[in-house]
Amino acid sequence: MPQLLRVQCFNVSRDGFGTGEGQSLERPFGHADPTPLFSWRAATASFVYRTEPGGTRGLDDYLTRDAECNIGAEIMGRNKFGPQRGPWEDHEWKGWWGENPPFHTPVFVLTHHERPSFTLADTSFHFLNASPAEALARAKQAAAGRDVRLGGGVATIREFLAADLVDTMHIAVAPVDLHRGERLWDSPDELLDRFHLESVPSPSGVTHLLFWKR
Repeated sequence: MPQLLRVQCFNVSRDGFGTGEGQSLERPFGHADPTPLFSWRAATASFVYRTEPGGTRGLDDYLTRDAECNIGAEIMGRNKFGPQRGPWEDHEWKGWWGENPPFHTPVFVLTHHERPSFTLADTSFHFLNASPAEALARAKQAAAGRDVRLGGGVATIREFLAADLVDTMHIAVAPVDLHRGERLWDSPDELLDRFHLESVPSPSGVTHLLFWKR
């Protein structure tokens, strides 16, 4: 089976924004309140940070579980890793996720300013100044035959789409408008020249858009 590059459980607003303006340490999504974007996933039985029994089943839960299925490595942009810009001034910063990040695979962070790799629990972080194709080759090698997840943010997904490297995408569209920030698209129809698209509404209020390459 070929290794796929997959976007999984990526959230955007109804007007196409994946995050707001003004990211900071205190506000990873800038001016935007992330709750309306992520509440569908946080409510599921399989949500990675769930600490108590319960949670919803059905479509949302299935897609939450699928996000982890057969993933051997992740690629993300620097702004998903943290709020810093320019040369790294604090190597003590090791991401938003604490001592046990939820990835459990090698993670490749795209940045123009490399820094030494490090490991937290069973997740290793590697920092690459590389093209999308070069980063994907490194990630596929590390994934050892499994798929690679493209974790975002928006600019990174757009870069890999422009390089025609994405095989499948699951985008969850929340019924909220952000009005400004980083926009994934004006309309998902922009991708129909290269992808099939199925739109599946959920009882939670989000609409799941499933793309696969033609």
